[in-house]
Amino acid sequence: MDCEFISSNLSLADITKSVFNGIEFTDCKMLGLRFETCNDFDLSFSVNNCKLDHSSFYKLKLKKTKFKNVQMHEVDFTESDLADALFENCDLFRASFDRTILEKADLRTAINYSIDPDNNRIRKAKFSKSGLAGLLHKYDIQISE
Repeated sequence: MDCEFISSNLSLADITKSVFNGIEFTDCKMLGLRFETCNDFDLSFSVNNCKLDHSSFYKLKLKKTKFKNVQMHEVDFTESDLADALFENCDLFRASFDRTILEKADLRTAINYSIDPDNNRIRKAKFSKSGLAGLLHKYDIQISE
């Protein structure tokens, strides 16, 4: 099913108090949505082949959430619990990870992320060798192959 939710300062798509339980978003364009305003009771969803740019998941519990082939430019995951989450072929350009729980999360095929290991919980998270630069970004060092 194709879907499109676009939000801006005009609040074109208001998902406040919406319930997302067992939902699968596929081939959707969901820009600027504030998922933290939805009902977080039993919140569970997966996202496949979607655009989620400028959306926010502030302080949400998203354990075991699956994101596959998702563009997430400038998404806010501040203080979210993403333990055991999967980011398969996801583009996390300028995504915010601040005090985020990423324990056992799988980012092996994710690209363009910048995650500060000192400011986020990443114990047993999975990263590829090519993604290590995203963990060392704050040190402003050059990494060669």
